[in-house]
Amino acid sequence: MKYLLLLPLTLLLLSCEPEKEDKTGSFPTHFELSEGTETATYQEVLDFYIQLARSFPEINIQTIGETDSGRPLQMVTYNPESEFNFQKIGQNKLVFLINNGIHPGESDGIDATMLLFRDLATKKITAPENTILVTIPVYNVGGALNRNSSTRVNQNGPETYGFRGNARNYDLNRDFIKNDSKNSRTFAGIFHMANPDIFVDTHVSNGADYQYTLTHITTQHNKLGEPLGSYVNGTLLPALEDSLMATGWDLTPYVNVHQRPPDGGFSQFLDSPRYSTGYAALWNTVGIMVETHMLKPYEQRVKGTYAFLLALMNLTDAHWQEIRQLREENRKAFGLRRFYPLAWGLDSARVTQIEFKGFQADTVPSQLTGLPRLKYNREAPFTKAIPYWDSYRATDSVMIPQAYIVKKSWANVMDHLERNKIAFTTFDKDSAALVETYIIDAYQTMQAPYEGHFPHFGTQVIKVLDSLHIEAGDFLVRTDQPGIRYLMETLEPAAFDSFFNWNFFDTILQRKEGFSPYVFEEVALALLAEDASLRQAFEAKKAADEAFSKDAYAQLDWIYERSPHEEEAYLRYPVFRIPRNMP
Repeated sequence: MKYLLLLPLTLLLLSCEPEKEDKTGSFPTHFELSEGTETATYQEVLDFYIQLARSFPEINIQTIGETDSGRPLQMVTYNPESEFNFQKIGQNKLVFLINNGIHPGESDGIDATMLLFRDLATKKITAPENTILVTIPVYNVGGALNRNSSTRVNQNGPETYGFRGNARNYDLNRDFIKNDSKNSRTFAGIFHMANPDIFVDTHVSNGADYQYTLTHITTQHNKLGEPLGSYVNGTLLPALEDSLMATGWDLTPYVNVHQRPPDGGFSQFLDSPRYSTGYAALWNTVGIMVETHMLKPYEQRVKGTYAFLLALMNLTDAHWQEIRQLREENRKAFGLRRFYPLAWGLDSARVTQIEFKGFQADTVPSQLTGLPRLKYNREAPFTKAIPYWDSYRATDSVMIPQAYIVKKSWANVMDHLERNKIAFTTFDKDSAALVETYIIDAYQTMQAPYEGHFPHFGTQVIKVLDSLHIEAGDFLVRTDQPGIRYLMETLEPAAFDSFFNWNFFDTILQRKEGFSPYVFEEVALALLAEDASLRQAFEAKKAADEAFSKDAYAQLDWIYERSPHEEEAYLRYPVFRIPRNMP
């Protein structure tokens, strides 16, 4: 039997009073309650944002999609106008997206963003007038749940934290193109729904020792393109550095050196599309990673991340129309290009000098190994000019086609395109077309597993014109659309993070038929007798290549590859190009 206890009305009112006070109170975070030594658990983060959303109409929390952990991914939005339909709000305001906990052991951004949303909601700080603030509070949910206090051996706090790998042990900051994880597939939905103008991914660095708490990795400006790249490198970043310095925070580029001191200078990190900022650049979004220094106290790192986010938000809010316009100009510029850069190399001839605040580095005998070791002396700080290489140049490019044709049998590729809002149509009847076909001429493959794959690299192709039989249901993907950069980076096999290099098409790299040498010997002789040009090429190959001339099987295989008996699918890339000069 259940009993209902009836309390006097006055007692009920009194019992409700603390709840009312909580809704107008300071909403302390776990980070603050621990006096800056601990980070919130995944559940504490969710509970905090749910409480804010219930208390303030300017904040909304949504469950968007799945993660590999079996738990959903959340998106939290702050809008002073309490409108959360992005088809409406994305038209007249800048969208600023913060991604936290991609590596949950690097939890600074998780706590800093909680403070930022709380301070905006409670009006402790002035709300931006032209900005919608969005956050993924904890992206790597599985890693956040895998909590420990030992795996970040180089890091100074917090006391406990999450693990770098997600629930399937993927590093999610290598998964933005290949989309092996449910996390990254859901992220694509959030990214394209929000269509951010500014994207910030929060991290903690590994590497050298230096005086800075804050460093940044910004999308490489040459690769980002014009005019947006010049604006970011020449205007936005210097303004951000000045703004932070005015509040007592120094900022320097990510110190891209390991196992050596940075005194001799360093180069900008080149973010390919597998990384979050490289992926953002494909959509002409300004991508920035804030990298706090691992050896600084946790409280200092969180406060520095907060200062970084606040300064960047205020700067971009003041120039939101210019940023939106530059994004559009950047998009149009890529649509007008004839060639697309596929590979980049450091331009060593272009170097700038930056004032760097470091520590003296010495080489001393190791007490452990007896061998020389690197040791930084924090009692000997210095400030001096060092070289910084932040310019890259295209080392390879390809002519942009009018469209791609993808055979319907490769539906897994189309799943990725659809997830990234790429427009395409299907052929409604069988037909034929003259297309550019790639033959995979050379490639190398990593010998150790990397993020669930054995990626290819150094891919080279031969392009030939060929007649293609198009079947009803095959896909036509035009390049004159906002996702042109995504298409070029994924469908061109020589691109660094192409679907080919991520093993999507490995079945074409293996023959399904073959020959027995003792049978094919007579066939090969007949082929050479019938084809004079083939015979001449064969004799020239033997004369020029001594190893080939002594390898009977290699000679038969060479003829087989050039004969009508070679299977059509072998080494033939199943994505075809319609050049721009074709109807």
